[in-house]
Amino acid sequence: MSGLRERKKERTRQAISEAAIALFLEHGFDQVSVADVAAAAEVSKPTLFSYFASKEDLVVHRFADHQDQAADVVRGRADDESVLDALRRDFLDGLARRDPVTGLNDHPQVLAFTALVYGTPSLAARVSAYVSRAEQSLAEALREAPDLAPPRELTAQLLAAQVTATQRVLALYNWRRIHDDGRTADDLHTEAAADAERAFELLARGYTT
Repeated sequence: MSGLRERKKERTRQAISEAAIALFLEHGFDQVSVADVAAAAEVSKPTLFSYFASKEDLVVHRFADHQDQAADVVRGRADDESVLDALRRDFLDGLARRDPVTGLNDHPQVLAFTALVYGTPSLAARVSAYVSRAEQSLAEALREAPDLAPPRELTAQLLAAQVTATQRVLALYNWRRIHDDGRTADDLHTEAAADAERAFELLARGYTT
């Protein structure tokens, strides 16, 4: 019975979020109130806030699904695979799947959603908080890695920050080439994969002229 209840709650949560995003895309984030969203989703405001702590979370909660992805990759890698090789592999796999988190997705709704997030200061700030949590999650996983160079605490923090920043820059670079330049995801894939390879090579070897 509890499983059925949880599935129902998840469906309600998804319906509220989808109603919110549809309104925000049509009218703009600042022009839509929480009351408007509740009415569109056919729930009360107290019910809405029982699922989402803030108006911003109606949109950026999707980023929470990826908060532990890099950490899970590090913990789940094969014994003979290095940390950076595992993270590189995961990002390249995401590009091949056209995972929106890599920026290599040209679906109109994905492009509009990303434009909404990064074009709205309060949403962009909220995303930064999720990115910070993802960085800390990765740092925790790196501290557990047996092949991490000493000093472990500093190395874990530095590498987590560098990897997180690299993935963010790659994703935004891909998105801008599609959104601003009119490229397609299929046309851009080979170039985006080469960019990712270069980026992780810089992480592995450091900058050289």
